[in-house]
Amino acid sequence: MLTKPSSPEALRARLSARAKAAQAALMQDLRATPTWVRWAFGSWLALCVLVVLFLLIFDWNWARGPISRLASAQLNRTVRIDGDLDVHPWSFSPRAEIGGLKIAQPAWAGDGQMATAHRVAVQIKVLPLLRGQVILPMLRIDQPNVAMLREASGRANWTFGDPDKPKKPFKLPAIQHFVINDGQLRLDDKVRKMTFTGRITSNEQATGDGRGKFELKGDGTLNGARFLALVTGGPLLNISPDRPYPISADVSAGTTHIVAKGQIDKPFDLARLGGTVDLSGSDLNNLYYLTGLSLPNTPPYRVTGTLRRDGQTYDFNRFNGRVGDSDIGGDLKVQTGGERPLLTGAIVSKRLDFDDLSSIFGAAPATGRGETASAGQKVEAGQRAAGGRLLPDATLQVDRIRAMDADVTYRAQTVNAPGPPLRKVAVDVDLKAGVLNLDPVSFTFSRGDLAGKVKLDASGPTPKTNVDLRLSNGRLEDFVTIRNEGRPAIEGLIAARAVLTGTGNSVHRAASSSNGNITVVIPKGQIRQAFAELLGINASKALILLLKDSNKETSLRCAVADFKVVNGVLRAEKVVFDTGVVLATGSGTVDLETERMDLRIEGETKKTRLVRLWAPITLKGPLTKPAIGVETGKVVAQGGLGLALGSLLSPIAAILPFVDPGLGKNADCVSLMNEARSNPAPVRTAATTPAVVKK
Repeated sequence: MLTKPSSPEALRARLSARAKAAQAALMQDLRATPTWVRWAFGSWLALCVLVVLFLLIFDWNWARGPISRLASAQLNRTVRIDGDLDVHPWSFSPRAEIGGLKIAQPAWAGDGQMATAHRVAVQIKVLPLLRGQVILPMLRIDQPNVAMLREASGRANWTFGDPDKPKKPFKLPAIQHFVINDGQLRLDDKVRKMTFTGRITSNEQATGDGRGKFELKGDGTLNGARFLALVTGGPLLNISPDRPYPISADVSAGTTHIVAKGQIDKPFDLARLGGTVDLSGSDLNNLYYLTGLSLPNTPPYRVTGTLRRDGQTYDFNRFNGRVGDSDIGGDLKVQTGGERPLLTGAIVSKRLDFDDLSSIFGAAPATGRGETASAGQKVEAGQRAAGGRLLPDATLQVDRIRAMDADVTYRAQTVNAPGPPLRKVAVDVDLKAGVLNLDPVSFTFSRGDLAGKVKLDASGPTPKTNVDLRLSNGRLEDFVTIRNEGRPAIEGLIAARAVLTGTGNSVHRAASSSNGNITVVIPKGQIRQAFAELLGINASKALILLLKDSNKETSLRCAVADFKVVNGVLRAEKVVFDTGVVLATGSGTVDLETERMDLRIEGETKKTRLVRLWAPITLKGPLTKPAIGVETGKVVAQGGLGLALGSLLSPIAAILPFVDPGLGKNADCVSLMNEARSNPAPVRTAATTPAVVKK
């Protein structure tokens, strides 16, 4: 059965009736709802309306005072906002702009501003913030001007909050668009004696695919030398805290050049990053200005390795390269966050060029053909050569020794040395609170070892040095290279010990003030008889042997040279050189302040010669080039051999165990003393023919 369609009026009537019924039902429900619920709902709705109206009409400049006071309390210094404060909250990426921002210096730094900015604009994403991720779509700083100060005590104006709390690594959130316009930076660091003035700008430069990249440029001066820095990063547009961010840097400071390429694990958490680093320059010591590490003086270098930062720990692993003419490699670690940085690790050279070590003690390395040295080191080497100086006088950088701690080992597997046949070098370095210990320090020769320990105490106002080195099982012919027809003129065992204490801030000054003992012992050996005869200036025998170019040898029964060192002057206490044909004794001094020697050797023949002139031999002049001569005006007859030897027995008996305990049992010196005690040599006299002895 078909129904007749309703008219429009009837439809409207039915809808109106239904609406009235729904309204009546709602009113009935509301009347049934408790009164407090109705009031709470109404208040909440009214509050929302008021908040919206407040945000629409609110002048954010009213909040400048409270925000400034809150920031001042957090930073422990005055913070002001002299310009407008503008906030745009109606977005999933709200934005705020601050004009005329000023952050004052801390009270101890005096008046003035630590940092100012004409305008700072920042934008943040809300939804990632709910997940605990901070992403800034934009950060823009116009005309920032920053003045950074650090006193010699270590107090710095960039340390905020409690200065006694551990410092956390610098960290920025992920920034997708980072702009610095016309930035100025000034740094005055009394700890590193470093000053820097330059400009900082950054923006995104368009690339081929239309995306941008981060770029940070800086230029200025660093300790009077030109400083340039360029830091670049990958595209910022799609940056995420969950993905590593690629970054590279190219820094030049004087002759120092650093090139790095790597990534930040979580942008921009600078406490987690890593990559490859290439370092080059004229002297590793210059890296102090950039790293704060007290590295030794060296010839020019180039080293490449993998750098990794994990919080306050830096690892420089699998590095290799060259320092001077020596290769170098190993692993190092630097731990910061303590009172001083701590450097630990192991360094190895497969082949050490020995003259490269001279830079560590303040002297220039070799500068001849084929040698590696900087321009400054070549000038220094020329000046020292012209002055005839042996001991370097470069001032020790005491403040740098106190600035870090270290526990590092160094090993050289082979050594290229022009003098004695040095094979290996081993040094363990321990530096703590300004006290440097090299223990052990060891030089291994093809025959024999020079080993001991060195202590440099730079914790006080004047550095103090203690040295205790011992040469054992050495061969005399390795150190005295006089030869005839390929054969050494003198050969045998040699042992020595030096125990010294000195004060001063250079090798020369410490030596000039040193006190202690230096002793050399040759317990047994052979010597070309002509040289032995010359110790007594035997005119008849020695000249004939020399003219015949004789290789005839005689025994070297015992030789001892014992020097007492007082205020840098070595004074010969007991010097005896006993051969099969001549007994020689010596006296004199060596002045380490003036670097000059004045020694005198008197020989007494054991056999009567036809012509025998007892005229002392002298060694005088600078240490680098002493002159050998004969003391004129004194000609003495033979005699007193037993008396001369007997007077030396007790001192020799005390010296031998000081140099090496094994010498007290196995040296020919012991047999010599026993022989002299049981059967002292007779005192001889022999007539001599007066003669004039010329130089």
